[in-house]
Amino acid sequence: MRATVIATFFGVFLTCTYTAKEATKKTKKAKLYVPQIDCDVKAGKIINPEFIAKCPPGCQDVKHRVYGTDIYASFSSVCNAAIHSGIIDNTGGKVLVQKVAGHSGYRGSFSNGVRSLSLPRWRESFLVSEGKPRKGVSYPSTLEYSSSKSTAVKSEPKKTEQDLKGTKSADISNTSEKASDQGDTARKEHQTTPVPTPGTEMATTTPTATTMTTEPSTTVPQPTTAPAAPRTTAAPAKARPGLHRGRDMGSSSVHPAYASVVAAAARQVQAAQGRGQNTAMEIDSWKPGLSLFDTGFSSKEELNPKPLESISQGNQNCKVDLSFLMDGSWSIGKRRFQLQKRFLGNVAQALGIGSAGPLMGIVQYGDDPSTEFNLKTYANSKDLRNAIEKIQQKGGLSNVGKALSFVNKNFFLDANGNRGGAPNVVVVMVDGWPTDRVEEASRLARESGINIFFVTVEAAAQSEKQNVVEPNFVDKAVCRTSGFYSINVPSWFSLHKVVQPLVKRVCDTERLACSKTCLNAADIGFVIDGSSSVGTGNFRTVLQFVANISKEFEISDTDTRIGAVQYTYEQRLEFSFDKYSTKQDVLNAIKRISYWSGGTSTGAAISYASEQLFSKSKPNKRKIMILITDGRSYDDVSVPAMAAHQNGVIAYSIGVAWAAPDELEAIASDPAKEHSFFVDDFDNLYRYVNQLIQNICTEFNSQPRN
Repeated sequence: MRATVIATFFGVFLTCTYTAKEATKKTKKAKLYVPQIDCDVKAGKIINPEFIAKCPPGCQDVKHRVYGTDIYASFSSVCNAAIHSGIIDNTGGKVLVQKVAGHSGYRGSFSNGVRSLSLPRWRESFLVSEGKPRKGVSYPSTLEYSSSKSTAVKSEPKKTEQDLKGTKSADISNTSEKASDQGDTARKEHQTTPVPTPGTEMATTTPTATTMTTEPSTTVPQPTTAPAAPRTTAAPAKARPGLHRGRDMGSSSVHPAYASVVAAAARQVQAAQGRGQNTAMEIDSWKPGLSLFDTGFSSKEELNPKPLESISQGNQNCKVDLSFLMDGSWSIGKRRFQLQKRFLGNVAQALGIGSAGPLMGIVQYGDDPSTEFNLKTYANSKDLRNAIEKIQQKGGLSNVGKALSFVNKNFFLDANGNRGGAPNVVVVMVDGWPTDRVEEASRLARESGINIFFVTVEAAAQSEKQNVVEPNFVDKAVCRTSGFYSINVPSWFSLHKVVQPLVKRVCDTERLACSKTCLNAADIGFVIDGSSSVGTGNFRTVLQFVANISKEFEISDTDTRIGAVQYTYEQRLEFSFDKYSTKQDVLNAIKRISYWSGGTSTGAAISYASEQLFSKSKPNKRKIMILITDGRSYDDVSVPAMAAHQNGVIAYSIGVAWAAPDELEAIASDPAKEHSFFVDDFDNLYRYVNQLIQNICTEFNSQPRN
């Protein structure tokens, strides 16, 4: 009997032990399901502060841009940043991403086949590491995107009949909530998705999705229509002879469609729900060279807008610090000044002003600029609209350049509400054309990290162009001369059409990288050896090397400019910095350079380049000289090189074949090992293209501007 009890007990013990082991095995078998992301997904688009994701093969591509080294700006491609850092290669793999605070500068570099770019500052950063979970941290199997749409990687469990009945009854009882289904889904997923708990506090917080309701809490002004009447002309405003044309001061009636432009943000939410896009706002159909009024944008869409819900925190998908430069000159006239105020009020409403979203201040300019109110004066759209209505016209000239200088020095200060982590944006309203120069003031503002937009209304007629102080002033003022940063409106009565497109562009923070980088802030002068020892075939190889470097930079009048000098015993200016303003024109000019043949006077060539090229470089441009030679110079190079260095020229020397190493070091800026290169054959020049660009970008934030 006793033996039986012992055997029974032992059997039960073994059974329990086996069951526990099996349960442990099952527990161990449960693995984290890692969501997959596309190559073009940027860290800033994913709300989760820490997550593990799987990158597909083939992400090592220049179109997936990366900004920074080790610490990356949040609008970098996650997968290409992981390749750059060496965590994965082009075959893909798992990556652990951790969000951290924004940085005041990101250094570009070339690593693992990926060239990252430099950036002065950005509001949020991230780190990448091996895709293994950290101890004590739970990771989501579903990633949440800033568009309030999540990408699910697991199938939803089947609903029971009772669940389906409940869902059906809920749908019947409240059909008005169909428009907010997507927001509700995102909120549910946000509540059920495991949230990582890292040991250190993250710099970003996950915004809670909000549901648009049919009852607005803000009062939206209704359009007041009046019967059409013939325009009557009052006394015209006094024109400034030779400077600015006067505008007619006609009837004060306002275009009926203008007052109807309200709550554009509500339509954006509705459109995003209907199409299921993963972007916070749909980008308008801008294309280079395409007029805004050819995009099919219809004012009929604005006639019955849905009102914007009052959100105390503001539109969190559009966190920007925004300054409008308001045209208060006499040329605009009283009626158009009122239309301008109406436009600014509608923009403020569409933006969704709030402490966690966009903040907006206004500077009015005429002869001199003055701040109407700064970023911290108003924290909601309603109060801001009311304040705009009370602004009185200053009068005077249209001194836009002076206004941009004022904003650059005085507006974006901590004391005025500048938040540091939000992009700084200036939108300049211009009636006709400025009465002073804007290029220099704009460049200095962009150098400070300010993104500049121009909205110009009623451009100069052909007969008036002789009065324009600075032709093509918009192209010289905005970043990279791209149409994205400028909108031209043919009439003040058409201004209502650009409310929504302007808001979309201002809120498209991925494109707000308008401040200078290493690729668009230099005057680069090539000094090319054309001596007899080079030969015709090798000379063409040198020109290809010059072209390969040039095409990596953003070339225009306001960005990087290229110049070239060829030398033998003598020197010849092939083209100056101001000769060509497009990349294609520069590349064509390089191809047209003809081989000269002769001796080798490198010292005289450096002096010639200093006088003919770099003495005419623009202020706040980095002056970079790239000299290519294949032999020892017949004259001294050290004295001319030292003079160039003292004048702020950053010199790179590339020697081929019989070039003298001591001369290459004398020509190069300090440290010489980072500014001088040597190859044994012309055909190997291509190997130093990426290295040269990397070095230029590496020292971008460390070298003083001239």
